[in-house]
Amino acid sequence: MTQAALRVEHIGHVYDDHNGHVEALDDISFEIAPGEFVCIVGPSGSGKSTLLRILAGLIPPQDGRVWLDGQLVESPARSIGVVFQKANLMPWRTVRDNIALPLELAGVAGNEINRRADALLELVGLSGFAQSYPRGLSGGMEQRVAIARALIHQPSLLLLDEPFGALDALTRERMALELTRIWTAQNSRAAQNSSATQNNVAQKTTVVMVTHSIQEAVFLSDRVLVMTDRPGSIAREVRVNLPRPREYAVLQTETFADLAGQVRAAIVMTT
Repeated sequence: MTQAALRVEHIGHVYDDHNGHVEALDDISFEIAPGEFVCIVGPSGSGKSTLLRILAGLIPPQDGRVWLDGQLVESPARSIGVVFQKANLMPWRTVRDNIALPLELAGVAGNEINRRADALLELVGLSGFAQSYPRGLSGGMEQRVAIARALIHQPSLLLLDEPFGALDALTRERMALELTRIWTAQNSRAAQNSSATQNNVAQKTTVVMVTHSIQEAVFLSDRVLVMTDRPGSIAREVRVNLPRPREYAVLQTETFADLAGQVRAAIVMTT
């Protein structure tokens, strides 16, 4: 049996605001396999983003533990890449330099930085914009830069917090397609590198993404986890048995409609 890449054990979290103590999360447990793509959906205020930040090691949970590749997650690590709704690019740095920044801060050698940055520029389809600045990019292109920057450390876990929420509907659809392409290509490259180095364990990228879009969640993921209203807990898991690679024609199928209906019904039941 494949060991879980990510194991979440009985996570609970309470924070303070002007109303006093707010119970955000209650006894959340789940496991995610290496290379799996899982989306988390639920009502607004259900603690989805709080959960993602706990998975990233950005905030410690009051209760429970998170394990990544057998290691306890207690703080941010290079094995975890994070992309937020805003790309947060540095306007004075080029696309290439924004992508390369994490490696520069880590003191990686210049030729290795160049090699990895060039590979990611090609992976996200921005080789022709390497010397452009963020002000000249569309919203979708900015998010591709943010994804590339999150992948430059070759993380085993990529966390995405509503990364396309600020985009218009058409760009959002295109970015969902782009994300599946990038994730598939990244895992394919990891498998090839593993084979070339005689390594039996390929370093696949596992993805956990928070989204408010039911259609987006079903289209992207292998499983959808539905959270309850506050305090957030896992109400239901919906397995997405759609073949990959996926194109948007799948949205017109009966199977897709049934899966989206299951997710929608689960959300309604939690509110």
